[in-house]
Amino acid sequence: MSDPLYRKEIMRLAADAQGAGKLENADACGVAHNPACGDKVEVQLAYDTGGCIAAFAHETKACVLTQASASILGAHLKGASEDDVKHLLANVKAMLRDGAPPPDAPFAVYSDLAGAVSFAARHRCVLLPIEAVLTAMTSETPKPDSV
Repeated sequence: MSDPLYRKEIMRLAADAQGAGKLENADACGVAHNPACGDKVEVQLAYDTGGCIAAFAHETKACVLTQASASILGAHLKGASEDDVKHLLANVKAMLRDGAPPPDAPFAVYSDLAGAVSFAARHRCVLLPIEAVLTAMTSETPKPDSV
């Protein structure tokens, strides 16, 4: 397939769906929604004693770009701090908007989503899962079982 938004690497990431599902004992929850296209990502996080992510789960009802981005997080987010996630968001934004290099390892696989660079309306699709994680990390969202 020659379409840069639907390359086999992107399709593979989306199909892998790393981290898809729910956590039984989540410490935080976050949601990000793109009303322009209907994409929605819900994430759940569990923290280690140092406040870093010990476990991550997502439910993603979205396009293949959002699914691929969520899968990247599912594979590599363990051990990340809030500052790490903020840095990741800034790096992915710079890659998409300014043509900057992809983030460093372990998130270098975001380079597979660089095909979205030419499609400004699709940048949010790639960023949505990261935004959901930051929403979870920075809000006072209760655990799912305490609602």
